Amino acid sequence: MTNCLRLTLAQLGWFNTALYVLARLLARASGGRWTLLRYLFVAQYVGDTALTPMRGADIDIRPASAADPLPPDYPRPASVVRERYAQGARTLAAWRNGRLAGFLWLIGGAYQEDEVRVRYCLRSARTSWDFDVWVRPDERLGWVFRRLWEAARQHLRRHGVRWTCSRISAFNAASLRAHAQIGTVPLGHAVFLRCGTWQWMIASLPPYFHLSRSPASFPQLMFDVPTQEPPCHLSNKSARY
Repeated sequence: MTNCLRLTLAQLGWFNTALYVLARLLARASGGRWTLLRYLFVAQYVGDTALTPMRGADIDIRPASAADPLPPDYPRPASVVRERYAQGARTLAAWRNGRLAGFLWLIGGAYQEDEVRVRYCLRSARTSWDFDVWVRPDERLGWVFRRLWEAARQHLRRHGVRWTCSRISAFNAASLRAHAQIGTVPLGHAVFLRCGTWQWMIASLPPYFHLSRSPASFPQLMFDVPTQEPPCHLSNKSARY
């Protein structure tokens, strides 16, 4: 237990570790009815050069559509996927040896989060939102993640997008490391506490605080990105949270 806590502290820092422990205690005490989450919001510049050398040649990256059947082992409910397509989201999927190896989702304008009740809005038409980047566990030490990001970069550049924004769980050490490796600019953060049908939000962005008592009530967070191209496209720089 002590070694596990030390590892979590090393990966997340003391503040995120404290919230993570509190989240576990609340979930256990409430029988899963209470959920505590902390999100970090970041932006990455969509450069005009490749993010990585083209390794992983056996990884096939393909766009998918609402008409395509979901793989039997797709790790998201079909209802969630349908709602994402209904919002105008697009997805890129990585395949290896005929098996789904990973995916990510992209959307412009605004995105209605499906983990908590909140809507993310982007001011610039040259900005996109990327979300739910998933890689099969046995592929996470390979090239699937970087190949997905390279395909997303090419797709976004073709559509005139120069910045892509993300929300990252502050409790997900692997995601924090992956985004730090590709270089990001911090945009803000928020904590959500869900208790049955009630939800509290405290954020570093307006409206800063919000109480929701039903699914019809949710805050809207507006995101701005830098107007200038960052030096060296933020390549191979680490982001600190």
